[in-house]
Amino acid sequence: MTNPLLDFSGLPPFDQIRAEHVGPAIDELLARAEAAVKAAETVSPVSWDSFVVPLDDATERLYRAWGQVSHLQAVVNTPELREAYNANLPKVTRFGSALGQNLALFAQYKALAASAEAAGYDAARRKVLDNALRDFRLGGAELDEAGKARFSAIREDLSALSAKFSQNVLDATDGFALYVSDVAELAGLPAEVVAAARAAAQKDGKDGYKLTLQMPCYLPVQTYADNRTLRGQLYRANAVRASEFGDAALDNSANIDRILALRAELAALLGFASYADYSVATKMADTPEQVLAFLRDLATRANPHAQRDRAELEAFARDELGLAELEAWDLAYASEKLKQARYSYSEQEVKQYFTGDRVLAGLFDVIQRLYGLQVQADSAPVWHPDVRFYRLVDASGALVGQFYLDLYAREGKRGGAWMDDCRNRRDRADGVQTPLVYLVCNFGRGTDGKPATFSHNEVTTLFHEMGHGLHQLLTRVGELGVAGINGVEWDAVELPSQFMENFCWEWERVQAMTAHVDTGEPLPRALFDRMLAARSYQSGMFTVRQLEFGLFDMLLHSCFDPARENVLELLERVRDEVAVNRPPSWNRFPHQFSHIFAGGYAAGYYSYKWAEVLSADAYAAFEEQPDALSDTGARFLAEVLARGGSRSAAENFRAFRGRDPKIDALLRHSGMAA
Repeated sequence: MTNPLLDFSGLPPFDQIRAEHVGPAIDELLARAEAAVKAAETVSPVSWDSFVVPLDDATERLYRAWGQVSHLQAVVNTPELREAYNANLPKVTRFGSALGQNLALFAQYKALAASAEAAGYDAARRKVLDNALRDFRLGGAELDEAGKARFSAIREDLSALSAKFSQNVLDATDGFALYVSDVAELAGLPAEVVAAARAAAQKDGKDGYKLTLQMPCYLPVQTYADNRTLRGQLYRANAVRASEFGDAALDNSANIDRILALRAELAALLGFASYADYSVATKMADTPEQVLAFLRDLATRANPHAQRDRAELEAFARDELGLAELEAWDLAYASEKLKQARYSYSEQEVKQYFTGDRVLAGLFDVIQRLYGLQVQADSAPVWHPDVRFYRLVDASGALVGQFYLDLYAREGKRGGAWMDDCRNRRDRADGVQTPLVYLVCNFGRGTDGKPATFSHNEVTTLFHEMGHGLHQLLTRVGELGVAGINGVEWDAVELPSQFMENFCWEWERVQAMTAHVDTGEPLPRALFDRMLAARSYQSGMFTVRQLEFGLFDMLLHSCFDPARENVLELLERVRDEVAVNRPPSWNRFPHQFSHIFAGGYAAGYYSYKWAEVLSADAYAAFEEQPDALSDTGARFLAEVLARGGSRSAAENFRAFRGRDPKIDALLRHSGMAA
């Protein structure tokens, strides 16, 4: 049988890919890629068509196939697939390291950049060359042979450690279950959460109710369960995942220490003072110190609001809920009760109006109004029955791109929400290769024959991920290296995603995407107004929490000295500086901080706050001209989304806004304006 991972003729045959296909496919594609590299080293004369195109052809196929394996490992994890992934990860990593250190290729790129042909290149091709030369230096191409070997070994170890970190978090999450026999213990929980817990217990052949650490169960327990002991049990189980308090085989303590040590060594090999300095070399920020100054300035602005939020919550919890001491597992519960008391607004009440299909229709309508593009249902082989597939077409009906949508939480699926590319846009000799992306969330599914309903936070999460997807789908750049999010500075990639969240707060959009799960009625205006009034509720506390994560990440990668303190002690120092909510001493947040230990956000978590400045300021352009939605949308598409990484994010922003970004809109939207 033909190996489905070697089939690039159309959409990936996800229904056919099995663990046994991974090794043979990767070996074959690595052999092809290595042969293409060998040919490219000596091709003469060097030109775009003789050098860049054949290299792109070979490496793109390898990384597309590997991307499918990585994706499946994240969404339908099985022991067999994990074993195949872990066995082949070192091979793919070694190839990438060798590619980045290949002096012959480096020389060819330099020759091409200096050629007469290159003088006539457009901005996209020039940026590809500039990035390639930079990445060779950052990839260790200028190291001596011993340095190159050590650099490659570090990269390989880091890949394996990151994969192990992520797998430990998944296994620790999936490995917990609490069975409750008496439904009275679940008082306060929404009916659909109780029904889902009942169904989960029955699936396991047990009586009663099964509670898990999957977000559609964990968050409602923390927010609505009247049973304080129950909230505490789940909070602790969640807070100590993948740490020394659980299964020793899943403890991420040693992984964290090893990852940090290897990152510091890698940066030092290249002559950087720290891993943070190495990280910001490809970002909008110039130095780690500049990032720390930005975070601390925002902390100074947010802290008075955060202190007030905490004081109000403590007083309410004491006077109205009888909680003399506000524990970590009381925060979400007390916050929800205070919100209901202050605004007559309940997230659970609002959730009944955001039915799944209606929300999707509303999201697709926003895309049509902003960019004149239509989302249409499409068909494709998928990895799970939950998955939907869509195509995006322009006014003439021409295909722009396609995307998979995997909305619901399940065992064997990584937590959180994300977008990833399956196939990038590329101009080829036989026409345009259209982009293909994955959009993944972890929402609760419908129960008792009712459709799924989403909280407003989940709606904004969906819009957020669609924003990332549109950045990838709407690029008009034909060069692989800078199409979509390729080549975009990491601290700017959150701009299109956070920008999309703003449309979840517009009355016209919200009204169009709501239909009550029982009555079909749209959200009442009075309820929306209460929701809007609560928009900046506890924004001070939320902001300093994000700043805590950002500061911890940047300090960890810029000036952390394991000889003087451990990771948890550093986190406590950061909390001394900015936090108003202190978790218990046994909380092991770093052991689950996959963004920086298993994702792409090491020394880059600050990107979320910096991108909020960019996105709020970009959305302010729409607020300033409310009657010119499609015109402003067309400009945002042309100057930001369509450009991909073909020019700097700062240039994109200035071209759209006519000036550098300002923080004013973020402070206003957060209720923290002076």
